Amino acid sequence: MTEIIEDIDDWRSRFNDWHQKTGNQPTDRVDGDYPFVRNRRAPFTPARRALPMLNLALISSAGAYIDGAPPFDTVAAKGDLTFREIPIEVEAPDLKFAARGYDPVEVLQDINSQLPIQRLLEFESNGIIGQLNPVFWSIAGFIPDAAGLADELAPKLVERLPRYEVQAALLIPASDLCHQSMGLLARAIEATGIPTMTISVLKEVVENVRPPRTVFYAGKLGSVAGKPNFPEHQRRILDEALRLIEPMDQPGIRKLSVELESQVEAARGER
Repeated sequence: MTEIIEDIDDWRSRFNDWHQKTGNQPTDRVDGDYPFVRNRRAPFTPARRALPMLNLALISSAGAYIDGAPPFDTVAAKGDLTFREIPIEVEAPDLKFAARGYDPVEVLQDINSQLPIQRLLEFESNGIIGQLNPVFWSIAGFIPDAAGLADELAPKLVERLPRYEVQAALLIPASDLCHQSMGLLARAIEATGIPTMTISVLKEVVENVRPPRTVFYAGKLGSVAGKPNFPEHQRRILDEALRLIEPMDQPGIRKLSVELESQVEAARGER
């Protein structure tokens, strides 16, 4: 089975050197010396069901948690290695975001820009997907300690998916380091036989981490699932990304055409 982090001992050595240089101080940015994970191969599980028959899980790294519940730790130097399992029926006003590594202004305007529950429920009612899983999983994805994620967080989260008979997973990062975290989670999930799709706006990071299936467009951190209060933009991104789960027959990164369409709209003065 393909490892979540290839040559993890080398990565730990590079991370320890970087961690000592930063003085164990909490940060919400990684500098140019941060040792991003570099993998050469990706696990891959072919989709065995058509999209309209899938139970789709949503996994978000925006740090969402229910108001009144314990928040994620946004100052831990190595990141928070816990996750939250949240009912999909949760109302937007009942969610808080422990934002780290990204500006939460857009997700606070419209949670669908990072946590597209409403859009995916529309897809369920329209028959585009078979079902949106009744809970979603939330992490605070700014996790410098990638080995900790691979050893601790990923196995515990992955263990939950079969209990809900999840048949595919959509992963949406929020920050630069979230792209690494979600790429590693996608690798862990795919290695258990569940196909995944990761949406990306930072191509270089996912090229290094190598999640199994990735779509890329020139979007913005903090609104990776689409521009806030712009449902059609969100629908286009999600629809194109999800429809690529089944036809992709090997690991790779696909560019979304939504960017070109949005440029045409802008030129026409449309929104």
